[in-house]
Amino acid sequence: MDKKILAHLSKDPIMAKVVAGTPLEMRHAPHDPYFSLIRAIVFQQLSGKAAETIHNRFLSLFEGGYPHPDQLMNMEMETLRSAGLSRQKGTYVQNVAAFFEEHKLLEKDWETLTDEYLLKTLTQIKGVGQWTVEMLLMFTLNRPDILPVDDLGIQQAIQRLYGVEEKGKQLQKRMLEIAEPWRPYRTYASLYLWRWKDQ
Repeated sequence: MDKKILAHLSKDPIMAKVVAGTPLEMRHAPHDPYFSLIRAIVFQQLSGKAAETIHNRFLSLFEGGYPHPDQLMNMEMETLRSAGLSRQKGTYVQNVAAFFEEHKLLEKDWETLTDEYLLKTLTQIKGVGQWTVEMLLMFTLNRPDILPVDDLGIQQAIQRLYGVEEKGKQLQKRMLEIAEPWRPYRTYASLYLWRWKDQ
């Protein structure tokens, strides 16, 4: 972890204790937003092992194991169901394929697209929510300043560490206030909070 980031986060005395007592390994997903979004939908609401099995079966439907948008869009729903996808998830992955094709997103330079633009654009896809896009920004695009306020683990960590008792929208507002000093490294703060909670 970059010393500059650690020093910045450690200006917050509570976060300083978390950083000091929490070992953190940085792992990044392959830099392919389209593939990552499809995978995220397949993995939704499933345990890791079951999701991995279904994801591998799904990929095996495609030549070279890559679900190119045009192939995925034109695939029969029954074929997708045969890999273990529910009808709803089958529709969602086809929605992603159609959206990427229509907006020529595979050809875009994602480095030039802002976090706000991507959140606003990708959440238009039915089946893709804010949390999913935030995970994409954090782990696929390596954006440094994302705070997923809807994430249960982050909520619980902040509630415990900072003695926050608010719920719902008030909780999210309070989380943003607490996290303000962590800018522009709220992604790294979030990674520490998840890790701290898991310990």
